[in-house]
Amino acid sequence: MTHTPIRLGMVGGGKGAMIGEVHRIAARLDNRFALVAGALSSTPERNAESAAACGIPPERSYDDFAGMARAEAARPDGIEAVAICTPNHLHFPAARAFLEAGIPVICDKPMTSTLEDARALATIAEAAGVPFVLTHNYSAYPQLRLAREMVARGDLGSIRLVQVEYAQDWLTEDSGSKQAAWRVDPARAGAGGSIGDIGTHAYQLARFVSGMLPERLAADLTSFVPGRRVDDNAQVMLRYASGAKGALWCSQVAPGTENGLKLRVYGDRGGLEWAHETPETLWFTPFGQPAQKLRRGAQTMAGSRVPPGHPEGYLEGFANLYAEAAEVIRAYQAGTPLQTLLPGIRDGVEGLEFIDACLRSARADSAWVEVHHG
Repeated sequence: MTHTPIRLGMVGGGKGAMIGEVHRIAARLDNRFALVAGALSSTPERNAESAAACGIPPERSYDDFAGMARAEAARPDGIEAVAICTPNHLHFPAARAFLEAGIPVICDKPMTSTLEDARALATIAEAAGVPFVLTHNYSAYPQLRLAREMVARGDLGSIRLVQVEYAQDWLTEDSGSKQAAWRVDPARAGAGGSIGDIGTHAYQLARFVSGMLPERLAADLTSFVPGRRVDDNAQVMLRYASGAKGALWCSQVAPGTENGLKLRVYGDRGGLEWAHETPETLWFTPFGQPAQKLRRGAQTMAGSRVPPGHPEGYLEGFANLYAEAAEVIRAYQAGTPLQTLLPGIRDGVEGLEFIDACLRSARADSAWVEVHHG
């Protein structure tokens, strides 16, 4: 099948920004997007350098996202989608500018820095009627989609336990790096530190695979590094309407862990275990039977690009989101809406509802609080 690349713009993600390059690689991996415009950096000098490095012509390098949204919406060859890769506090105004201009949005997580903004953005997106994708990339891993299918069809029986963790060590000390500086600044990252940065990934993954949202939670948030104004470690207990129980641990001060995302789901008939360090392996443990090591095969090759035995992971998962986003955008343009497993506005609101509940619980000495859905 021949695909005409979707004209893509980018906000943020310029020189020195790791996540911007991840988005660019993912967008071009399947040749479904072409980056043609951007407002990549906060100063004109860095913006020009970043645009040149990405092959964006000077006339389509913008000093601010609002001007970019207006100009690109007015061009006959304007962008057909925008990727937002800024610090969290700019997600809301940038997404709003492009949604109101009728341009589909692919936004990094968390969707906004406050629950109020998340709910406002949901209203704006609904009114605009254009696609919105949130890059919870782990939900695009083939083995995790297989896990979701297995839970949904009852292979595990009634779910009893959901255990998820995401541990890193890169903020064990204050490094002074650009990435660290904004992620520990509540004015730019939001009130949630590790729970906003990686806790929302863990929360969305547990929700994606189990199909459940907790009704209540109790959160213990800690800032271990002296003077740090946001949490760098969180331990959260979860209670579900079904009677199932869950636990979420996220930390950015756990020396020796690089990107330790793990998920375990247990029912009354069996369990599933998955770890990011071995993303192509899903363990299925039916009760009373030998454990089954599920690798890529006929069921999960649809999300793969190379034969089994050739490792795939983070970039490919991100690319799966972009490939599916391309399908959704083209379907939207054709007037034929497409249903997919892509995370979107609802996932974004749920992530901020989780952060809000954790903050309320922590302020009440880790008391149980309701998670306000809706």
